[in-house]
Amino acid sequence: MKILIQNGRVIDPASGFDQTCDVALAAGRIIALGGAPRDFAPARVIDAAGCLVVPGLVDLAARLREPGHEHEGMLESEMAAAVAGGVTSLVCPPDTDPVLDEPGLVEMLKFRAEKLHQSRLFPLGALTRGLAGEVLTEMAELTESGCVGFSQAEVALQSTQVLQRALQYAATFGYTVWLRPQEMYLGRGVAASGPLATRLGLSGIPVAAETIALHTIFELLKTTGARVHLCRLSSAAGVDLVRQAKAAGLKVTADVSINSLMFTDTDIGFFDSRARLSPPLRQQRDRDALLAALADGTLDALVSDHTPVDEDEKVLPFAEAEPGATGLELLLSVALKWSQDAGVPLARALAVVTAEPARVLGSALGTLQASVGQIVEGGVADLCVVDAQGAWTVEAAALRSQGKHTPFSAYELPGRVRCTLVGGQVAFERQA
Repeated sequence: MKILIQNGRVIDPASGFDQTCDVALAAGRIIALGGAPRDFAPARVIDAAGCLVVPGLVDLAARLREPGHEHEGMLESEMAAAVAGGVTSLVCPPDTDPVLDEPGLVEMLKFRAEKLHQSRLFPLGALTRGLAGEVLTEMAELTESGCVGFSQAEVALQSTQVLQRALQYAATFGYTVWLRPQEMYLGRGVAASGPLATRLGLSGIPVAAETIALHTIFELLKTTGARVHLCRLSSAAGVDLVRQAKAAGLKVTADVSINSLMFTDTDIGFFDSRARLSPPLRQQRDRDALLAALADGTLDALVSDHTPVDEDEKVLPFAEAEPGATGLELLLSVALKWSQDAGVPLARALAVVTAEPARVLGSALGTLQASVGQIVEGGVADLCVVDAQGAWTVEAAALRSQGKHTPFSAYELPGRVRCTLVGGQVAFERQA
């Protein structure tokens, strides 16, 4: 289908392009920016007057819950949530059931996702078989089946030797290892260590759980030369270590979740299980450091950390509730809110959910590397039309995700996605 998007403010953070113009699409590609060819006869015209036209969002952390946890989420519901939030590409961790440690499982998941014709799915393969932390998976075979990197998800590695061997192997073949820095034994609490956790009687997770893991990772990077992406940093001390590692030339990128960017441990309130998250919400000084680090580039990407959780697993005492919150439909709005509240340039706020996460994926995107997260002539037409001035209130029942729990519930957020296009096809359109 030939589509013409008219009168929108087109912003491409990757190139710095920012002007009001038309975008012409044909055969799933962007064929013209600024004016359609004379013989271009669109089958449909989308009037984007008063709206932003931005690259489709790239989310580096979204659990879709399939296979194995269909009671908490299914591909149909979570992919629908993704395009409703303007997310056209997403990375899912390997902690499904069964774990994504076999090529056949990865191929099946990608096949199921492709049949839905919605967001592009980029799975992470398990770093060790069954995430047990003992035997490395067949990384080459998993890469051939479509994995863009390798991860232990939330399962901390106990053996430093296994991590060293994994990094050595990954470095040899140019694979990226995705790690959530958390020391296994210190990370067994349910809330961030501090006065609030003590007052509420909740077992704490100290900042040292993150920093000890980071020190270990960075020391191993110095000897292996591997590339590591650090998932969902949560502390000021962790941010400082990442800044030092980048300055030292280590191959490191890092992200932060929308939850850690906007909330602190005080938002637990009186044991609100919607704020039961992993990593835990930390103190205000940590949040301030995360905000600054995302703005200055120490942290590369903002992620939804989308983890739909069943009602029965949330209506439990705080310490027993399953950690996680829905976030795919909130990612873009939180980025815009961060821009408004912190005075961050709009281009930077959009970059951390488009061009920067695409850069983290890099060559793992294959032929899509030149156009995912960007608006470029000849590139794939993954676009989002958003009313940046419109505000909306987060209502759990209205979320398309099967998971309805989020600490953003009842919050007013800026930016309403009007239309999402994936490969030149309208994957989502909000009804007036």
